[in-house]
Amino acid sequence: MIRSPVARGIVLMLAAILMFTLMDAVAKHLSTRIDTVQALWARYTFQMVVVSLLIAPRARTVLRTRHPWLQLFRAVALLGATGFFFYSLKKMSLVEVTAIMQISPIFIMLGAAVFLGERFGQRRAIAAVIALAGALIVLRPGTEAFTSWALLPIAGTLCYSSYALATRYAGRDEDVWTSLFYTATVATIVLSLAVPSFWQPLNSGDIAPMILVGVFGTLGQLLLIRSFSLAQASVLAPFSYTALIWSSLWGIVFFGSYPDLPVYLGALVIVAAGLYVWHRETTVKAN
Repeated sequence: MIRSPVARGIVLMLAAILMFTLMDAVAKHLSTRIDTVQALWARYTFQMVVVSLLIAPRARTVLRTRHPWLQLFRAVALLGATGFFFYSLKKMSLVEVTAIMQISPIFIMLGAAVFLGERFGQRRAIAAVIALAGALIVLRPGTEAFTSWALLPIAGTLCYSSYALATRYAGRDEDVWTSLFYTATVATIVLSLAVPSFWQPLNSGDIAPMILVGVFGTLGQLLLIRSFSLAQASVLAPFSYTALIWSSLWGIVFFGSYPDLPVYLGALVIVAAGLYVWHRETTVKAN
């Protein structure tokens, strides 16, 4: 059993990334079948329904928030991140988009130091830079990934970094279910107003993937929020690079897209950086 809060936070972060990459793989599948707004609506509506049912017995307590404007900001930031990511999947491969999104830990670490007062030591900085180098090995600047479409996941990284920092701040004194509820509810209201203009007829084979988008997104959100309540954002940030490994695997399994040697080399670099942070935060400090 993992006793260290930091270690538990890291494990939950890894599980959250797994859920999100599964969500992205399903979204990639849906990108050629339905409009992106429909996929986004399914993702957040499912989360709102599930969370509402789970918190119903203690709704009065859970719905109270000390940071209403921060919760609104979190919801809008995450909706922006998801929207930019889903739209970019229409024209880019899963691993390309994921690789570009991996610059977010740099923004998170810098933002955590500036806005949250978290320590940004030399070792954390080195681990983040090494992991970023791994992402660049996968992406290989100068390739077709650097087109105008690459601006969408870059914008998504800014939104996600803002969401992660706000989540870390709110997690200090907010119930995890409070954050999960407001994130889903705000996004569902916005998307429900927009989706009639984008709705396309569904085939019977589209319903299950739309539900799965919601399932994976909801699980990922819960795990992510909990992880940020246990460990500092700057500690957890490098572990988001594992998304590249999962995205490469899903590309092979679901889309027949086989990564080449640079992808494997980049993945090794990312794993090495993540294990280094794990060692420093869970083993060295315990001695």
